[in-house]
Amino acid sequence: MRWLDSRDGQDRNLALRLAVAGLAAALIMIPFTLLLIVAKRPVNGLDKGVAQELHEFALAHPAMTSFARLWSDVFGPWPWRVAVIAYAAWLLYKGAPRLAAWAVTTITVGGVLGLVLKILVARARPVLPDPVALAPGDSFPSGHAVNATLGAGVLVLLVLPRLPRWGRRVAWAVAWFMALSVGFTRIALGVHWVSDVVAGIVLGVAVIVATAAAFETWRRDVGRTPVQPHSEGVEPESVQVTNDQI
Repeated sequence: MRWLDSRDGQDRNLALRLAVAGLAAALIMIPFTLLLIVAKRPVNGLDKGVAQELHEFALAHPAMTSFARLWSDVFGPWPWRVAVIAYAAWLLYKGAPRLAAWAVTTITVGGVLGLVLKILVARARPVLPDPVALAPGDSFPSGHAVNATLGAGVLVLLVLPRLPRWGRRVAWAVAWFMALSVGFTRIALGVHWVSDVVAGIVLGVAVIVATAAAFETWRRDVGRTPVQPHSEGVEPESVQVTNDQI
């Protein structure tokens, strides 16, 4: 019974830390959001210039535009959410519930913060002649960029302990490519400004850093060996737990 009480206490402590980390990520974004509110009227020259140039390219190259639509859909918010939740379910089944909770909390908190920021900022999407794509809702930040950053980052941090050193570098390179490429397709399709995508990536990174740091401080408090999450994964010992049950 004492062991169960101790475990319940540790789980509550972890849940509290993850919640506080999510709030911290939101606070990190407040100054950035306030700057955008001031700067967005009128839309800055970089946003306008890039939007116009990419729109002209999209109209002139319909095959590339079709590929951008496909890429944007295949790696949209819901595929990333499903992938993270599926991996978390597998971790839960294999006996790593806290790691599963971290993964689900991170992508959920990030997604909710993105939606809240959209409502608060209420920035209009680009209005272009002869649009090649349409999207509902407000523009800032890009939900696709937020979720691609969150999904790719979370999955990399989950699989890092299973990879050799060179494989970890490749995994991070792929994660960055996914986030940036998805963001680029949203700009190229004319449904987001450059600053929307930058903000989405910044928000995603901020949430991952905050929750990973919260998880690491919890690990140290309960006596586990300190690690560097970006190079070793959030919970390296989970590999042994899951391997023992396979």
